[in-house]
Amino acid sequence: MGMTITEKILAAHAGVEKVVPGEIINSTVDIALGNDITAPIAIKEFEKAGAKHVFDRRKIALVPDHFAPNKDIASATQAKAMRSFANSHDIENYFEVGQMGIEHALLPERNLTLPGDVIIGADSHTCTYGALGAFATGIGSTDLAATMITGKIWFKVPESMKFVFKGKKKNKWITGKDLILYTIGKIGVSGALYRAMEFTGPLLDEMDIDDRFALANMAVEAGAKNGIIKPDKKTLDFINAQEIKPSRDYKMYESDADAKYHSVHEYDGADIDLQVAFPHLPENSKPLSEAKGIKLDQVVIGSCTNGRFKDLEIAAGLVKGRKVAKGMRFIVIPATQKIYMKALKAGLIETFIDAGAVVSTPTCGPCLGGHMGILAEGERCLATTNRNFVGRMGHPKSEVYLASPAVAAASAIAGEIIGPDVIGG
Repeated sequence: MGMTITEKILAAHAGVEKVVPGEIINSTVDIALGNDITAPIAIKEFEKAGAKHVFDRRKIALVPDHFAPNKDIASATQAKAMRSFANSHDIENYFEVGQMGIEHALLPERNLTLPGDVIIGADSHTCTYGALGAFATGIGSTDLAATMITGKIWFKVPESMKFVFKGKKKNKWITGKDLILYTIGKIGVSGALYRAMEFTGPLLDEMDIDDRFALANMAVEAGAKNGIIKPDKKTLDFINAQEIKPSRDYKMYESDADAKYHSVHEYDGADIDLQVAFPHLPENSKPLSEAKGIKLDQVVIGSCTNGRFKDLEIAAGLVKGRKVAKGMRFIVIPATQKIYMKALKAGLIETFIDAGAVVSTPTCGPCLGGHMGILAEGERCLATTNRNFVGRMGHPKSEVYLASPAVAAASAIAGEIIGPDVIGG
């Protein structure tokens, strides 16, 4: 019996020829990630353990992105703790405000996350890097502390579920965000609990890396341990296009033809419409047609799911020459400084501002209810973020709907949820 791509990566990092689901392994780690919420807790545990040195200063990444630029004294204190630790241990991949971006967009553009890697991060959306063919998963701060000391972490090898996307996109607006919302709508928020979600199929082969990032990013919203996509030429093109070249070797894996899966789910692109996830769970995903006409107070485009250049480009193309609806708060957040600069040079930032949007420096900000767009009681927001739990973006009696950048941009212009075709994009 062959192995899945997830099993092959874990076997290689455990130093064994084969692993099977349910087996407990001790794995080496290529990158260990923390942010300004989770790293300070890990740092305290690191110090409580009496550790004097990190396992490898080049394999730890610390990114202040959740409450940065600092929104208050508490967040400034958190960031200071991380900054001090990075300085004292000479952490190579610490990114200060001015260099930082949203972690799960920043690390790939710096080629810190590579095919075949094992990547752990004290952030649930670490699974994003599965888009590059890596095993990437979120962990707790205590596990991050242990990994920073030892360079290793234990895993129970997950069963794999295969998701095959066939056919063609139903229309040009369909993105990776729609595929993952559709999938979560089918299997539910616990449908892949502690399993690997392996995404494949001809429809996915056609999609670019930004779409794949959005798809892998939300695997955790189905309860998955990781999401993963076989690396291919598009993966290599993305890696080779970055200014910073990989500093270490990497290996591209793929599943064996006779690999065993927990289950196989096949979806036809002809059945996948633009999706909108209704409050208060990502599994409440419905076709756009069932959401049209819902009035909005705010629209947010950004986050580690949909703050990349392609997302901004799609949105800007729809709002160009138009104005946001009266009373609409339209917040646009490029995911990294590089993306921000590229959007600036391409004229996208001017387009957004002319339309009546506010454009923020890179930050997770409103996605987690941190800052830069908190909702008051009774307010309703459509966002390209990844979660819409009760109180996620502010008041417990506010509502968050999830959708793609195309739907978000069109809805900002209309003041209610509509599709991009309605405004003639």
